[in-house]
Amino acid sequence: MAELLSSPVNPAFALLIAGFLMALLPDWRQRKFVALAAPLVALWLWMQVSVFGSYGGIHIAAIGLDLQPFRFDGLSRIWALIFIIAAFINAIYSLHERDRVQDAMAAIYGGSAMGAVFAGDLLSLFVFWELTAITSVFLIWRAGTAASRKAGMRYLVMHVGSGVLLLAGAVLLHSQTGSWAFEHIGLETGLAGWLLFLGFGIKAAFPLLHSWLQDAYPKATISGTVVLSSFTTKMAVYALARGFAGEDILIYIGMIMTAFPVFFAVIENDLRRVLSFSVNNQLGFMVVGIGIGTTLGINGAAAHAFADVIFKGLLFMSVGAVMLRTGTAKATELGGLFRSMPFSAFFCLIGAAAISAFPLFSAFVSKSLILAAVADEGHWFVFGVLIFASAGVLEHAGIKIPYFAFFAHDSKKRPKEAPWNMLLAMGIAAFLCIFLGVNYGWFYSLLPYPVIYEPYTFVHIVGQMQLLLAAIFAFGLLIRIGLYPPEVRMTILDVDWLWRKPLKHLALWLNAISDRLFAAVENAIDSKIQNAGRSLTALLSPQGAFARIVPGGVLTGWAAAFLLIALFIAYLAKS
Repeated sequence: MAELLSSPVNPAFALLIAGFLMALLPDWRQRKFVALAAPLVALWLWMQVSVFGSYGGIHIAAIGLDLQPFRFDGLSRIWALIFIIAAFINAIYSLHERDRVQDAMAAIYGGSAMGAVFAGDLLSLFVFWELTAITSVFLIWRAGTAASRKAGMRYLVMHVGSGVLLLAGAVLLHSQTGSWAFEHIGLETGLAGWLLFLGFGIKAAFPLLHSWLQDAYPKATISGTVVLSSFTTKMAVYALARGFAGEDILIYIGMIMTAFPVFFAVIENDLRRVLSFSVNNQLGFMVVGIGIGTTLGINGAAAHAFADVIFKGLLFMSVGAVMLRTGTAKATELGGLFRSMPFSAFFCLIGAAAISAFPLFSAFVSKSLILAAVADEGHWFVFGVLIFASAGVLEHAGIKIPYFAFFAHDSKKRPKEAPWNMLLAMGIAAFLCIFLGVNYGWFYSLLPYPVIYEPYTFVHIVGQMQLLLAAIFAFGLLIRIGLYPPEVRMTILDVDWLWRKPLKHLALWLNAISDRLFAAVENAIDSKIQNAGRSLTALLSPQGAFARIVPGGVLTGWAAAFLLIALFIAYLAKS
């Protein structure tokens, strides 16, 4: 018998219920009202929880199952808040659209990500984990192109596979510990820990598992890409912080994640794909902080995840506005748009300054926590790679995105400014990018652990400005002398090429071989059966050999004897 404990209402339910309601509402005005109201209700519910703890626990005594769908603590609190803010901004950004499926799926997707953050047990986590995959894929498919349908299917395979690994690891861990609780797991738990680690790593876009992100995000709808950038990967970072904080391997995985996307992003022509590589880059900083595992490192990962949702969303929104008005996000087809889209250009520059960690902007006070944690632990090689990656961020996201979209060569396009709702959403995000950088004391108060750190020191400001100015100078010099990689129409191969091409052909070949093998075996069996049938016919038919040798009366006697035996057995069975 299930015992449901009284509790505050889980804020995730506001978005989940709103999503299902929007799927039923026929009028777009009603749907948009619900989309805007749901995050505000979720925020109110979030503010009602004043004491950390687990609420609404479900205990099923018959099978010894304890579920904790709502755990509110320092770690889940900040992640839930940024998901609420993202849901509200995203709802404003998509007000001009009239897509019921996209509206509903975006709300359920955001609620599922929040539900995963609040989950105190691995079974609840699994349910919300898979629900994010099932709902988010519609944001890709609704683009309605052949490329989006194929990318969506590949995306779904990867994310459902992530959930399967999560469930397998949870079952194994329960067999070892007798508990479903989602606490620190660690790789020392053996196969169970590695399965969960890999499941989390797929959604966090670990190296070699990352290409679903660059494959799917640029092919989603304009608003869908903004929504996608807000939830899945940040949810995975939360899961790593909860389950694998302090694992040294994460330091080096994160280090690689910060560095390799820089090279791809510099030569990429599709600006939405550039930002998708930038997602990998910023995730790397968070993963390094989790790998460090100190309170400063975890605080840095949480702060940077919070800031990244806003400034990366702002950049995706500005590129989305350009795509809405021009029909493209290709750098080779853009430029000079600041003349007719000045507000979009201005907001894009704010996002670029924020992601580049200029002083007074959000990443300056969030990324510095991670760098300080790395330095405190003496990982100087990792520190050097992160500094290089920070300069790379300025090159590909801080400069390339606004430069090639709004400035650079004049494309002669003079589209209208973005719709008012898009500008409002970008304006709110731009305000938060500055607010968090200036009011860092309030920002730090949201973090899981108390913070004793001052980002605005002379050394830090001067050092960061030297790095940024050097990167700006290098970009300008390379552009001037013609050595900066030119923007050309091309397809950049990533690791997914291995399973989309060679492995695909291998699978098709194995399928063809297996079909032929099964057909040959089936034909051989049919031939044997037919030969046996002909032999029995030749032996037992009225004209067969047995009939010619044995007199007919004898055969009749044998038949009668077998009939009597059958009747006797039937009689015994009923008696």
